[in-house]
Amino acid sequence: MEQDNKQLPVEEQEIDLLELARKVWADRKLVLKWCGIAAVVGLVVAFSIPKEYTTNVTIAPESTSGSRSMGGLSALAGMAGINLNAGSSADALSPDLYPDIVSSVAFTTELFDVPVRDADGELQTTVYDYLQEHQRSPWWSAVISLPFKCIGWTVSLFSGDEEEADSTATVNPFQLTKKENEIVKALNDRIAVSVDKKSLTVSIAVTMQDPLISATLTDTVMQKLQDYITDYRTNKARHDLDFTQKLYDEAQQKYYDAQQRYADYVDKNQNILLRSVQTRQERLQNEMNLAYNLYNQTAQQLQLAKAKVQENTPVYTVVQAATVPLRASKPSKAMILIGFVFLAGVGSVGWILFGRDLLRQFKGTKE
Repeated sequence: MEQDNKQLPVEEQEIDLLELARKVWADRKLVLKWCGIAAVVGLVVAFSIPKEYTTNVTIAPESTSGSRSMGGLSALAGMAGINLNAGSSADALSPDLYPDIVSSVAFTTELFDVPVRDADGELQTTVYDYLQEHQRSPWWSAVISLPFKCIGWTVSLFSGDEEEADSTATVNPFQLTKKENEIVKALNDRIAVSVDKKSLTVSIAVTMQDPLISATLTDTVMQKLQDYITDYRTNKARHDLDFTQKLYDEAQQKYYDAQQRYADYVDKNQNILLRSVQTRQERLQNEMNLAYNLYNQTAQQLQLAKAKVQENTPVYTVVQAATVPLRASKPSKAMILIGFVFLAGVGSVGWILFGRDLLRQFKGTKE
């Protein structure tokens, strides 16, 4: 008896499931009707959303360590009394910071004036104007935004505080206008930078409504990021090179002046055997030799400074270059269609099983 009681709930549950399935099957036309309507709506929505194209590039930056070995160059620098490895430390600008660099206001505003043209060749403009004036949107966006535009237009008539931005004005990253801030946010949403910590590769993806503009901007972002990292890592070495170049130019001029004074004095006193003349000649010769030694030393330091700049210049390997995408990355029309049909199917089944009964109970309680 106890076993029969334990099996009873399971049997009742099986009967209930079968009854629910029969109930849904009896109203299968309603389910098909809802799914058909949802399919039509899904297709309308899918074809109303503008196409977006994504271009991906992958670069592998040169790995840096706290202490670099320059081989024979370090030995040559040691002969000149210079330690190229002194004060070297781990690079503060690791690849983990690349996404923050690209999304920074200073970096993003540099992309405003990048010239772009569409795949059809009909549009030639800048990134700023393209994002501001040439973006397509679904038809329902215009319907939804129309009341807000009317309200804003009405408020502007009474306030009169709205000022038109000068398109020729230089962008000030420290103080952006409202429109410039909107373009910065739009670019940050369309540019994605990720770092693979295992392979230490950096991936850059740019999504635009035109495939050629997407590829062009992706390549530009990659080049600007490389230039930014290169300027950062070679900043101190380039300052040292400028200072060494200045010392070299001064030492060279002093040597040429001392050499000219010695030559002029020798030419004027060739046949004179006075001891004072010989002493003066030796003094000028010593000054010339000292100037030459200083000139020779600064010349070596200049070459080492140039080598240091080259050593600090990072090398990037382009694993995957930018190419114009042939297929749109979004919207996924199949996923939109499947989503609408699935929601319609679930909603119709829920209506058949529970919705009708709840509605009848609600009407019954009112009566």
